[in-house]
Amino acid sequence: MTEPAAHMDLARFREMLLQSAGVGLAIVHRRSGAVLFHNQRFAEWFPAAGEADATLARLLPALDLAGLEPQLAADGTATADVEVKPKRRPIQLLVRLEASEREGAEVLIVECQNVSKLRELEFMIESYSKMIERQNRDLTKEKERVERLLLNIMPKTVYEEWKSFGVTTPQRYDASVLTLDFVDFTEMAVTRDPPALIGELNDIFTAFDRIVEQFGCERIKTIGDGYIAVSGIPERTPDHAQNVAKVALRFVRYLNRRNASSPNQWRCRIGLASGPVIGSIVGIQKYVYDIFGEGVNMAARMEEVSGPMQITLPETMRARLRGEFQFGALRTVDLKGFGATQICTLEGGGALLDEIPI
Repeated sequence: MTEPAAHMDLARFREMLLQSAGVGLAIVHRRSGAVLFHNQRFAEWFPAAGEADATLARLLPALDLAGLEPQLAADGTATADVEVKPKRRPIQLLVRLEASEREGAEVLIVECQNVSKLRELEFMIESYSKMIERQNRDLTKEKERVERLLLNIMPKTVYEEWKSFGVTTPQRYDASVLTLDFVDFTEMAVTRDPPALIGELNDIFTAFDRIVEQFGCERIKTIGDGYIAVSGIPERTPDHAQNVAKVALRFVRYLNRRNASSPNQWRCRIGLASGPVIGSIVGIQKYVYDIFGEGVNMAARMEEVSGPMQITLPETMRARLRGEFQFGALRTVDLKGFGATQICTLEGGGALLDEIPI
């Protein structure tokens, strides 16, 4: 085989490779944009490529050649995404331009790759990622909502233990308990508008919650018009008796101020007691944190014997509070489960209490 024949066979082989390539290939004059060569796939996407006056600008009007020129000058290559519609359905092409020379003339090698499926896949991945992000945000919000609900029914440290281990260990504490209910609430529930009544009760309990938090106590639960708070659970503190006493005085002060400017009068009875208390989560499907023991029972008995807007406590608790608080006279009552017990009322708590705003 002669050298020219071998050269012709090599050129033919290269042309066959270009024609069978899965991408559209063309060579265009860099200055005029005239199409000097194109393969079959390029012609499928751009049927006018075979015309004598075919130019790259006419075939690909969406391609910003002027905008790509700085990149071509700097790197010798440039890429762009272009949408074309050779038939009924548009396709996405990734167009790559490469500066070169052919027979002493500056040309651009144009490579077009159909990336429609890739772009669809990228769109699907992006949409799926956004959906996952949205679901994660929703799950985070739902988790926060559930945590807020659980923190409303159990102390934070108990919740952290339950979240970490799935169970909590009942603990015995030396604590002080406050129990409260409202005088004539049953009659109010019958005679007053239910939404208005519950709205006022909710306002009062919300204020109580703020007061409880101010003095380092924990609201355990509400039962109808009943309100139960404790100090010394689950965080042990030597000042638990002082804490609940200050809360009780603040409750009465808050209600007195509210009643002075409201047509509806809310009068409470409060019982206080210090003693052994057990705290634990009870229930399997419906969780609730509750307290049990002598301190709880005594506080309930003190509430029963309290008069309207009175705070009653046993003499044993009064002994813990001497010096900072003022008390009524001692008297003896017979209490169910405790027998003859000396009790008194809590009348005041010093100037420090007045300095803390409601």
